[in-house]
Amino acid sequence: MRQIILLRHAHAEPPDGDQTDASRPLTDSGICEAMAAAEWLKAHEAEPDVLVCSPATRTQETAQRIVMGLGGNLSTVIDPRIYEATPATLIQVLEDHVDADCILLVGHNPGLETLVALLTDGASDQGRGMPPGAIAWLHVDSDAAIEPGTASLRHFWWP
Repeated sequence: MRQIILLRHAHAEPPDGDQTDASRPLTDSGICEAMAAAEWLKAHEAEPDVLVCSPATRTQETAQRIVMGLGGNLSTVIDPRIYEATPATLIQVLEDHVDADCILLVGHNPGLETLVALLTDGASDQGRGMPPGAIAWLHVDSDAAIEPGTASLRHFWWP
């Protein structure tokens, strides 16, 4: 069984002046949400082989709290394709890590919530919603391709 853990970044500051969307940091409550997500993952014995993260500041700050919460030894890859990604792009990112038994992807909406609906329901218009800091933990048969309707939702959690 292959495991895919999708984590939406925690709450971020609104854009300030000339600040770009990608450079927005976490709020204080976002930091707490990211730490709570790390605690939840640890309590549920998540053991990702790799963490793949968007280059946005808020996703990297969320990922840092996850890595520390899971013991600090998690291999991390920054993948620019995740920022503003479509579900098709996110599937390609996941497929690029096909050797991982468990992958943790930290990214953004609407891509993540659409991907969860697509992989579990086979349709992209049935989004479950993913609030900031939310986790969708999916299972895919180890010999199955990552395609619409091939995953089952193991857990759905948010702070």
